[in-house]
Amino acid sequence: MNLNKVLIVGRLTADPQLRQTPSGQSVASVRVATNRTWTDKSGQKQEAAEFHNVVLWGRQAEIASQFLTKGSLMLVEGRLQTRSWEGQDGQKRWTTEVVCERMQLGPRPGGGFSGKEEQPAAEQKADEIPTINVEEGEIKPEDIPF
Repeated sequence: MNLNKVLIVGRLTADPQLRQTPSGQSVASVRVATNRTWTDKSGQKQEAAEFHNVVLWGRQAEIASQFLTKGSLMLVEGRLQTRSWEGQDGQKRWTTEVVCERMQLGPRPGGGFSGKEEQPAAEQKADEIPTINVEEGEIKPEDIPF
């Protein structure tokens, strides 16, 4: 059995770019930054960022374009895809990107989800999504709401 599955929780580095294919299908491109922190052998805190190109199709592309902006938190579930093309200089170019199959939007600016006020974890209802705080360091498995 083979598996090609990607799960990313990160922040957009720019607003989504929405466009239409010649057949009229919506497609959006976003760049998502993820970070990790660790302590090296000398005890110094280190941090590194990775940047991921994500492609969204159809209704998901339209939703991303409508609700996401630079700095928005986003969860992306999808698959890796590598494609090639010939550049203007005649050289063959390659890129690997995440093709989004499912996405989840993070909290809206100003706190809360969908206009609801943020509540302490003990008061959150079962159908509400908790906030993941990525500002203070590495995301821990227990912070992911699924």
